[in-house]
Amino acid sequence: MKATSICTLFLFLLPFYVSAQEDVAPERMSCTSIMVGRAASTDGSVMTSHTCDSWYRTWMNIIPAKDHKKVEKTSIFKGRMHTQTPEDSTNVKCTGEIPQVAHTYRYLDTAYPCINEKQLAMGETTIEGRDTLRNRNGMFMIEELQRVALERCTTAREAIRLMGELVKEYGYGDNGECLTIADKNEVWIFEIFGEGPKKVGGVWAAVRIPDDEVGVSANNPRIGALDLSSPDRYMASENVFDVARRLKLWDGKEEFCFWKAYGGGNYNNELKNYSVREHFILSTLAPSLDLSDTVEELPISVRPDHKVSPEEISRLLGCYYEGTDKNLSGRHRIPNPKAGKEGEPDSIVSPVSNPWMRPDEIKMYYAMGDSAMKNIRTVSVPWCAYSTLIQLRAWLPDEVGGVVWMALDNPGQSPRFPIFSGTTKLPQPLRVCGQHSDRDDAALWHYRKANRLATVKWGVYRKTLEPLRDHFLEKGLRELPILEQSWQEENKQDPEKAEALLNDYTADFFGATIARWDEMARYIWRQTWSGF
Repeated sequence: MKATSICTLFLFLLPFYVSAQEDVAPERMSCTSIMVGRAASTDGSVMTSHTCDSWYRTWMNIIPAKDHKKVEKTSIFKGRMHTQTPEDSTNVKCTGEIPQVAHTYRYLDTAYPCINEKQLAMGETTIEGRDTLRNRNGMFMIEELQRVALERCTTAREAIRLMGELVKEYGYGDNGECLTIADKNEVWIFEIFGEGPKKVGGVWAAVRIPDDEVGVSANNPRIGALDLSSPDRYMASENVFDVARRLKLWDGKEEFCFWKAYGGGNYNNELKNYSVREHFILSTLAPSLDLSDTVEELPISVRPDHKVSPEEISRLLGCYYEGTDKNLSGRHRIPNPKAGKEGEPDSIVSPVSNPWMRPDEIKMYYAMGDSAMKNIRTVSVPWCAYSTLIQLRAWLPDEVGGVVWMALDNPGQSPRFPIFSGTTKLPQPLRVCGQHSDRDDAALWHYRKANRLATVKWGVYRKTLEPLRDHFLEKGLRELPILEQSWQEENKQDPEKAEALLNDYTADFFGATIARWDEMARYIWRQTWSGF
């Protein structure tokens, strides 16, 4: 068989490789978000993040700022998560309309809209909660709440209040959701649920992460006790206690716990092992706390043992518990051909083992008696659509102060490229979704091909791929001060040229990552199958 024919067949099967993960990952529709307060970061930036771990769209678009007339209304939608381009309206439904405001801000329209021109940013994780809380007649899904808040707000607190008002008036129709909402001064964790099928409304709570701490949300409701006498730290809907009483989720006598009432009361879910991610991330950043992984509830945030850098958060978003007994690839061992020689172990980690093995591979090893081959949900997953690491910096103009370090596909393998609050135009391949088919005009597949090929011999190809992955983020962070200074100088003379400077930098950086990953795919193919 010709090599080109084998390659075509292999790449045809790649989408099924991803969707097949559902066989061993009932929690595949799930995400992770890490938050960093400004006093906990190495450079004083506030950070939030998001791994969009599902089969959602990968196209993105910049929606410009706009002035509106008083009589205008704006439509609220459902179904844009699975469209293929910004113009695609297949299966998109309008759930209602609300009055438009006089002016809306520019924002980055990702599956879960993530940043606007005023350095307001959001991450997301689905926390589901009790099935009985959802009311499908509510107008707003979580992504539409994010969109409207980014269009209209400049701070995290303002966004939280607006979303609460919208839900109260028009209703919330989604599952339980968590948003990690940040501005250039602070970051909050916001959780929201419906009020049940008999009431179109919503119930929510929000907690500010202390400036010197880091927090994490990984599909668990994280908010516990609420001290609403401290509005600088806690916020909640006015019905937060009444709904719990009415639905008999809280007896009104014991201390109120938000996640127990609305989340279902089961934090450490062994089936879905969501808390594994939270425990690993918090323990990595604050090992001195010696956090237990069997407690009923982990702290919502901790003070890290050291200041946290963007590079470290990026590595955590891409981690798979290497160095621990939870590392899947570390558990897959084969006989060592050098066994018997002095100092040589009886077995070694297989070079074909990888932390994202397919379900049939895991089942095969398990069936052969390898009881260690049990899947544990990792932070990075191969079904990730995209991931964001967002820095917000109060000492810089908004246009360059807010930067999204974007990665498509598995964040444990893919490089990151910058999109700024001041970016007004994106390269065309970013405006095409690659989730429905293998298409060269979609940015996603330029990363996915190399990433999937690398897992054939992860123990070998990771030595090339991972340093190159890290290179781009490190390169960008080194170059930012020069870019920021150049932009400020140019903006004084010619704002249009300053705008073009940011757009061109994003396009050039993105193009460089595409070129290197295309090269990586060709290199791995030649090395692995050149004998066919």
